[in-house]
Amino acid sequence: MPDFPIRRTVRLIGVPTDINSSFLRGPAQGPAAIRKALSSDHANGTAEIGDAFGLDVSFNDVGDLPLKEDPTDDWLIIDAVEAAIAAGEMPFCLGGDHAITFPAAAAVAKAYGPLSILHFDAHPDIYEAFEGNLRSHASPFARIMEAGIARRLVQVGIRTLNPHQAAQARRFDVEIVRMADFAPDKVPVLDGPLYISFDLDGLDPSIVPGVSHHEPGGLTVREALAVLSRQTAPIAGADIVKLNPARDLHDMTATVAAKLVREIAALAARNAR
Repeated sequence: MPDFPIRRTVRLIGVPTDINSSFLRGPAQGPAAIRKALSSDHANGTAEIGDAFGLDVSFNDVGDLPLKEDPTDDWLIIDAVEAAIAAGEMPFCLGGDHAITFPAAAAVAKAYGPLSILHFDAHPDIYEAFEGNLRSHASPFARIMEAGIARRLVQVGIRTLNPHQAAQARRFDVEIVRMADFAPDKVPVLDGPLYISFDLDGLDPSIVPGVSHHEPGGLTVREALAVLSRQTAPIAGADIVKLNPARDLHDMTATVAAKLVREIAALAARNAR
């Protein structure tokens, strides 16, 4: 694995697609809602570790990718992530549904070698193929593990592990921290290069109503931040997915998403020091 360079600038990449979603469409509107919350005057941009987004933590927002209703659009995601890395910036994708994680993580792994992935979600998203779709938002981690993109995958917040996905997890040696007996210190501190994938439905729907799949019994924001704050490895890339503005209430979910963007960006800056 090549040496991991220091990345102190975060590049925000909007990935407005939900063509691989099941049940409901809507996450394609997520990037715009996250940006609106990030720029809102309702609060300042200081992360809990003390660094301010846009001041201590520099960022470059390159806008949304020109995606169409076309499964071959993955190359646009790959090119955008590779361009961020080539410019010396940490790619942070704003989704979009969870299918975007496969091409985004693939591009990061191409640069740095196999990744440690920290995945927050209600669902393992490791179906061999969901409803016959190999690129379903319910299948990205099957594709990631098959391709050797991750040397270690840790999933946090899981509370919908059915027999098929349990078998898939055993097949790929996935480490699952289930909500049934969750505690922040049960989540390992991972080695770098680290990729963080945060599906907002990993949080409890009472906190984030604006997601397509409401799954009660999830993480609190405080629990998620406790897991993140323990991570010390260099962060090679990140994504936040599944915000569905059509289901949001008073921008609650978008506000949480924006906080997570700031906190993960500040963590990336801290871990690069």
